[in-house]
Amino acid sequence: MNTMIYRILLALALMGWAAEGVAQSPPASNSKMYDIARAPSADRIEADIRKLVGFETRNTFSDTVSATRGIGAARRWIKSEFEKISAGCGGCLEVFFQGDLAKAAPGNRIPKDTWISNVVAIQRGTRYPNRYLIMSGDIDSRVTDASDAEKVNPGANDNASGMAGALEAARVLSKYSFASSIVYVGLSGEEQGLWGGQFLAKLAKQQGWDIVGVLNNDMIGNIEGINGEIDNRTFRVFSEPTPVSDGERERAWRRVYGGEVDGPSRQLARYIDRMTDQYCTNLDAMMIYRLDRFGRGGHHKPFNDEGFPGVRIMETHENYTRQHQDIRVEEGIAYGDVLEGVNFDYAAKLTGVNAITLAGLAWAPPAPQHVQIGGIVQPSTRLKWDPVNDPDLAGYKIYWRDTTSPQWQHARYVDKSITDFTLVNVVIDNYLFGVASVGKDGSESVVVYPTTLIARR
Repeated sequence: MNTMIYRILLALALMGWAAEGVAQSPPASNSKMYDIARAPSADRIEADIRKLVGFETRNTFSDTVSATRGIGAARRWIKSEFEKISAGCGGCLEVFFQGDLAKAAPGNRIPKDTWISNVVAIQRGTRYPNRYLIMSGDIDSRVTDASDAEKVNPGANDNASGMAGALEAARVLSKYSFASSIVYVGLSGEEQGLWGGQFLAKLAKQQGWDIVGVLNNDMIGNIEGINGEIDNRTFRVFSEPTPVSDGERERAWRRVYGGEVDGPSRQLARYIDRMTDQYCTNLDAMMIYRLDRFGRGGHHKPFNDEGFPGVRIMETHENYTRQHQDIRVEEGIAYGDVLEGVNFDYAAKLTGVNAITLAGLAWAPPAPQHVQIGGIVQPSTRLKWDPVNDPDLAGYKIYWRDTTSPQWQHARYVDKSITDFTLVNVVIDNYLFGVASVGKDGSESVVVYPTTLIARR
């Protein structure tokens, strides 16, 4: 080869512009996502919430035999709705009850041994049936006394809204086929200590589920805050910074090389934020760098406790007079979680956020593994990762951002033939880095933060 030509090609490769690095770049957006974001129906969500409220109470300890009242009737109705959805897509959902016995013990919120039953619907992936995206809502409701199974207990926003969102997402996404499996689930026993989530997370651990992310929807319908603000344009995404399962090696790495806010759950939150910005209108995700609200919990936590990525999606402004309250009026203030406190259009918008997140990740190739980084006392940063074996893989995106930035700011796409790339004149000390897989349709995996140093060359 002519020496001059060789030098030109080498220079282009170092700058990331070699032919294999830019060939067949995937589309910047997936047009189907716009349709999915708009597809959830406020009317259908309203109808589902009204049906759930109509059971009068869904308290964990309420009637399980009646066909019209109590949590038993509610969960059987939810199962029947998933079965109707499945019938409409040629049996594409595997629908079943899943649960276990919650035993009374000193210090817990179970006064008597109680069977906790979840309702699960799995839309099995065509290529990765054991790779899961999970969207959850809660079946149960409560009044002031969490054990009161007799009082009328509508639970309209907390959490019929999240449960209705999971049903509606199943209606929307069951019209499509995905490489990875999507699970829509109604979890029980949330108000007594997250029992349903514990039981499903343990089952997933025992059966070796590869869970990409859990989207826990808990209160997605209120737009009138206790502080007087009315807001239907933002929502919150709570996420833990790093996995609880991390060991001393991971903690030592973060202390020296960063990554304190770059665990899988936090990357999932960034993914939701980016998808919302790209495909939703007049809606913005607020990433909250916290597992959950102060002194409170949600059904993503049991999955986090087992080492799985998971986040909580919910309204921005809560109204505490409409949560965990007996229905009453005191000093002119109406208390109680009733239908009038739910904005169905807003719940539909947040359901759309869930749907595009689930679809994007279920269509995307698996995320890169064993991402490594190098560039100590060098002018450039090198990233290296294991190749992803997927027929729909187009390539990879290398992301980087300022160390104080919440969201990825810069990206460089490279072809699938490249798994070792140098960002020329991007100094390793000044940024945080990650790598994502990109499908031929433009769908991306979550970003993976590097956790190993590349040996110096």
